Amino acid sequence: WSYDTADGCNGGGGCGWGNDEKEYYTDGSENIALNGQGQLMIVARRAPAGLTCYYGPCRYTSAKITTRGKVLAAPGRVEARIKLPVGQGLWPAFWMLGHDNPTVPWPECGEIDIMENKGSQPSTTSSALHGPGYSGATPFVHEHTLARGTVSDDFHTFAVEWDSLHVQFFVDDTAHYRVTNVGIQQYGRSVLNQSFFLILNLAVGGKFDGDPQSDAIFPATMLVDYVRVYRAEAK
Repeated sequence: WSYDTADGCNGGGGCGWGNDEKEYYTDGSENIALNGQGQLMIVARRAPAGLTCYYGPCRYTSAKITTRGKVLAAPGRVEARIKLPVGQGLWPAFWMLGHDNPTVPWPECGEIDIMENKGSQPSTTSSALHGPGYSGATPFVHEHTLARGTVSDDFHTFAVEWDSLHVQFFVDDTAHYRVTNVGIQQYGRSVLNQSFFLILNLAVGGKFDGDPQSDAIFPATMLVDYVRVYRAEAK
């Protein structure tokens, strides 16, 4: 894994990472570390004084890691077991971008959002597919409500399986959304027949769930038990 750092102004899709996000990503142990039990902690905190973001003094720090240039997931299955924080404005995500990004820009490179969560909706996660002609307010997005409890009560497993013909999303091994090439090609070129690199991050604020309220509780921790990558068997 490698780190993406700063506030996005240095080539991360634009300042605020293209979404008006308010976090400043660091590679410091206060924002990303192992917890002594083999689990990865990604921690959002109120920013210390003296750190400047595109909107003025930074309000929050957090972390974002990626396998770009190191590990690519070929068509098959990718899954992670994660416990999420809750609270207005928190935006944890487990997702992938096409292997040739940033040489090929978004959305042409393709994006698979295995799991995103609005911190204000602790029982619901969403999954999505983005590509040329179906990005941003994509028609290919689906929300899944947990059978019981919230994303912070316990670990949950989030997964995707894909090949050149379809993509299917899972929560706790229950399939909740499937998109086929037939549907994709009504909007544009399919991005499924390729490899992707993986991303884990905990954003704060922005367009997805708004900004935290003044009484928001920090630090907020996204706890990752494992990430697994499976390659589909040759047919």
